[in-house]
Amino acid sequence: MDHGRQGTNIDRTAAGADPARHLRASRQVGRSRMKSAVVIGSGFGGLALAIRLQSAGVQTTIVEARDKPGGRAYYWERDGFTFDAGPTVITDPACLEELWGLTGRSMSEDVQLDPVHPFYRLNWADGTNFDYSNDDTQLRAEIAKLNPDDIAGYGRFLDYAAGVYREGYEKLGHVAFLDFASMVKAAPALAKYQAWNSVYAMVSKFVKSEKLREALSFHTLLVGGNPMTTSAIYALIHKLERDGGVWFARGGTNRLVAGMVAQFERIGGVLRLGDPVTRIETLGDRATGVVTKSGLTIQADAVATNADIMHSYRDLLSDNRSARRTMNRLERKRYSPSLFVVHFGIKGSWPGIPHHMILFGPRYKGLLTDIYDTGVLSEDFSLYLHHPTVTDSSLAPEGHSTFYALAPVPHMGKFPMNWDEVGPILEKRILDEVGRRLIPDIHERIVTKFHYAPSDFATDLNAHMGSAFSLEPILTQSAYFRVHNRDDSIPNLYFVGAGTHPGAGIPGVVGSAKATAALMLDRK
Repeated sequence: MDHGRQGTNIDRTAAGADPARHLRASRQVGRSRMKSAVVIGSGFGGLALAIRLQSAGVQTTIVEARDKPGGRAYYWERDGFTFDAGPTVITDPACLEELWGLTGRSMSEDVQLDPVHPFYRLNWADGTNFDYSNDDTQLRAEIAKLNPDDIAGYGRFLDYAAGVYREGYEKLGHVAFLDFASMVKAAPALAKYQAWNSVYAMVSKFVKSEKLREALSFHTLLVGGNPMTTSAIYALIHKLERDGGVWFARGGTNRLVAGMVAQFERIGGVLRLGDPVTRIETLGDRATGVVTKSGLTIQADAVATNADIMHSYRDLLSDNRSARRTMNRLERKRYSPSLFVVHFGIKGSWPGIPHHMILFGPRYKGLLTDIYDTGVLSEDFSLYLHHPTVTDSSLAPEGHSTFYALAPVPHMGKFPMNWDEVGPILEKRILDEVGRRLIPDIHERIVTKFHYAPSDFATDLNAHMGSAFSLEPILTQSAYFRVHNRDDSIPNLYFVGAGTHPGAGIPGVVGSAKATAALMLDRK
């Protein structure tokens, strides 16, 4: 296996690894005959999988196309400001801590997580604010401002969320669904919690205030799901947040990525940057390794891809007949929307603007229909506003603030417009709206700004149609009906990340890594 440098490619190898720890880790893999693996892509799913494999004694190489690790969790440094590409909401830190615990270490050695409070401030166009957190006294007061009669209903909703969390996350979130029988076994729990209902429909059974219904259902948008169609199982997010809190990595989400890389490299893993994989090589029904753009061939006992699922099947496996059949099926599936993100650094500090805000537009259901169904770029929009400098001032020069404003938009299959033309127009409209609602002189304060459009997701991440979250998380595209963590026809080809079970979001892709690692380490 050649890991030498070629051209401008960056090859990172471990330094100062602990031999005794390696010996202990290698003993964990007694059941597995796999000695080497290559992971395509260094998003959270790819990194989490690689750490699990390497800690179990499997020599693992990650091959990343971009100049920095992180996948969608990329970052930029401009004019003294640090801008995370996303994701920026960290929940269930315990699932991350596990990755260090595998080798007897602590995540705190590499990453500092700071609590975020409130979790979110929700703001409506009429000026109403709602601070959502896990402080029961404060939260009940917030609910009472919307509708006092909904306090009891919210309690019943929490009981429901705890049930789906137990069944959908604790029991099923880290287990692969490789055959239909596994889905049948899960069916009673899905039926018990009426998984065929949408999150919004289920929330509406418990509370009457329309604003509270929006407040309790918008979370699915953070993993690419339409609250009106995403399975009610996703109500588990509320239990996840209440128990584990909402956190932010000091220095930005990029520092969490850097911490995971540090953990991977110190136990002997190899990270190769700036050299895209162009082909997954197969021989018969086996994957034999990968070929990169530089011409490097890396052979391995197993290949796992954290790349976009359509890119993996359509481009990286273009010569494989079974992969073409899978690609044809994937083309007919529903994909989550894309995002349009405006990053901006401005003069001044804004202690009154919390870390996470949702700025709802005048429509909720209608806007979602435009985004998910009709593919219309609406005149109105809802925004997620990220303000990390209120938690960590190091992300901007002194006396300045870092922000991004994110709007869900249709993917390019539904809205095939020229984003070079549309982007600047939408950017101004979004900044105008933030100015109107929060920062009146925003345009005069801007030091630096840029936007990231669906076309950038497609170009930088090979995201199918610019989708930001891969397959849409509807019931008929979940668990067994999602891309399997192990390919059905190539038994040593594996998948990890948003397109596989259980889905998008940091806990989702880290959970997919746990499920995929279990398959890889137990295979005969």
